[in-house]
Amino acid sequence: MLALFLAPVYLILCWYIWKRWTHWLKHCHLLFDKPLVKGIIGVVYLFVITSLLTSMLFPQNLFHKFLKVISNYWLGILLYILLILFIVDFLRIVLKKISFSRKEFLFSRKGCVFVGTLCLCILVLISGIGVYNASVIKTTDYEVNVNKTVENRKDLRIVLVADMHLGYNIGNLHMKQMVEKINKEKPDLVVVAGDIFDNEYAAVYQPEEIAKTLRNIKSTYGVYACYGNHDVEEKILAGFTFDDDKHKESSKEMDDFLKKAGIKLLKDEGVLIDNSFYVYGRPDAYKRGNTKKQRKSPMEITKNMDREKPIIMIDHQPKELQEMADAGVDLDLSGHTHDGQLFPGNLFVKLMWENSYGYLQKGTMHNIVTSGVGLFGPNMRVGTKSEICSILVHFNEK
Repeated sequence: MLALFLAPVYLILCWYIWKRWTHWLKHCHLLFDKPLVKGIIGVVYLFVITSLLTSMLFPQNLFHKFLKVISNYWLGILLYILLILFIVDFLRIVLKKISFSRKEFLFSRKGCVFVGTLCLCILVLISGIGVYNASVIKTTDYEVNVNKTVENRKDLRIVLVADMHLGYNIGNLHMKQMVEKINKEKPDLVVVAGDIFDNEYAAVYQPEEIAKTLRNIKSTYGVYACYGNHDVEEKILAGFTFDDDKHKESSKEMDDFLKKAGIKLLKDEGVLIDNSFYVYGRPDAYKRGNTKKQRKSPMEITKNMDREKPIIMIDHQPKELQEMADAGVDLDLSGHTHDGQLFPGNLFVKLMWENSYGYLQKGTMHNIVTSGVGLFGPNMRVGTKSEICSILVHFNEK
């Protein structure tokens, strides 16, 4: 329902952009003020700004996917258009009230063309950097000590990935890059901390090829995953969901895909690996996928475990950190936040989470939150990175 209330705000902002855009174009050349030219530009602009809605109305086909891609790029570009325009208009109001050299030029037609062109160049630069950053996966290294002894093992190399968001933005090429990065680390264990899909399984292009790519992940003990809040079938409009009162589930196709990809899905369950350490996967805190049961508390999870052995938790959202530590968890691995994905989002997520990105220690527990491999919404990253995390866990020697 919030999306419906925000719709008028969105339309007002789009009108504001249109007025500033056409004002600049008119000063660039009188051709842009002709009704025919202005009409053509207006139709294109209307097509772009309404793609958020129209992409939901069309059935799953190539045109639907085209609209989704357009709308995803538009959301990212919209953010920076508004930021740039707000800054420019604020400076214009301030500068009108003070005297300085070249003031007459700045507020002339040529000044308008110069400022508008500069703003366009900044927008293109930011957007270009954002698209590039989104396409390049980096490796972030961590090293932690777990004060427990594991027979015949001094350390464990874990690769953490999350937020792949397979669908409109992320496909097989990105997954090939991810698999190459993972295998380069020669991991003992690979964990996937949720949001494998981007809500709509039908949006995954060539799922058989992607599953084949993911089967190429090489690790000593295999690949384990939990589901996140986007691993359910639901419609999304500009980041907002509908019918939140309904129980939403992951589709059978999602579950089957993971089996074909060689990924073991843990549904509020754990495994004891090599009789040496536990790996436990939790359902998402809010959208529990294909289980209607209330998820177990941290204490319920560990009560039947041998706490002399290391306990590794995969939990999509970095929540209940103190409860996890109190329950005896040694390593808590999460994603979800994307580290804000787009500046200034990375500043805001710091206010929302105890650990929005990176490393945090709670007692003897280590919590690591990755910014993720993929993207939600805009196919851009500004001020953040797409990453896998390579974690070297040291154990006590006998």
